Amino acid sequence: MRRPSAKLIGCGAVLALVTATAACSSGSGSSGSSSGGSSGGTGANSGAGKTMELITGVKSDPFYITMSCAAQQEATRLGVKLTVDGSAQWDVSVQRPILDSVAATHPDGLLISPVDSTALTPSLQQIQGSGTKVVLVDTSVTDPTVGVSRISSDNEAGGRQAADALAQLMGDKGSAIVISVKPGVSTTDARIKGFTEEMQAKHPQITLLPVLYDNDLPATAASQIQSTLAAHPDLGGVFAGNTNTAQGISTGLQAAGKQGKVKVAAFDAEPDEVTALKNGTLDVLVAQNPAQIGTQGVDQALAAIQGKPVQSSIATTMVAITRSTMNDPSVSKYFYKSAC
Repeated sequence: MRRPSAKLIGCGAVLALVTATAACSSGSGSSGSSSGGSSGGTGANSGAGKTMELITGVKSDPFYITMSCAAQQEATRLGVKLTVDGSAQWDVSVQRPILDSVAATHPDGLLISPVDSTALTPSLQQIQGSGTKVVLVDTSVTDPTVGVSRISSDNEAGGRQAADALAQLMGDKGSAIVISVKPGVSTTDARIKGFTEEMQAKHPQITLLPVLYDNDLPATAASQIQSTLAAHPDLGGVFAGNTNTAQGISTGLQAAGKQGKVKVAAFDAEPDEVTALKNGTLDVLVAQNPAQIGTQGVDQALAAIQGKPVQSSIATTMVAITRSTMNDPSVSKYFYKSAC
């Protein structure tokens, strides 16, 4: 849910709502990350006989579906046998058994989006100690010794993009709130940090309300936004930390008759969010590049397995999408998939 990758769209497409630096910056990784090729120079079928497992955060989430599709395509190209699994929900108790099952098979490589930044560390250390090359994709853990590579979006930068865009839409006045998944998730924590710091530093006229957490349940987010509207009639903006939260906020605003009146900036660009953007329920989508994360995950894991150079940290590209830019092919290519 990080790189100096190539600037995939021109700044002009997003300057109306975000600063040029935020819209076009791709973070601080290696310049080789934008192409999807490995720094190790792997070629077609060079991974023949190697096995990898990919454990995603929530397997039904279009973000992870898009990541998995790209990872499978890259694995096929390289001759790697890749098996994909994922949690049914964002919960350690659900992901841990999947991780334990994978550990028993001793794959050559493991790509994983850990659903908690600390709870799964002992299991990952054990798998890594047994010889499996671990690559953290999208989310990460706080222990820096886990993972030969960490591949993610620059989530703090994305949070700053969302803050600037939302403040402009709000006319730099009123109150705003962040609704997100839960504390302790590396990606969403970083988004909240970037959003909050940017609002406080550059938009002090906007009152930030305390962050709410919906446990990744759209129904909870819908209830929370309606309660917030009742308590704060001057609510002018909302930042949704992820896809499910954005879905719930959209539902809640429609039920309250506030669609289009309360401005919403949301992370990701899954099909329902794209529809909501088109319909005017959402106003800005900060889209990640899950396909690039999946491709690089396979490339870096294979490089590590083969003893080739590995990029320890890769920050993948992001783009801010608005109704005025969403039909541009250079922007719409960032929309997530619901199936391969």
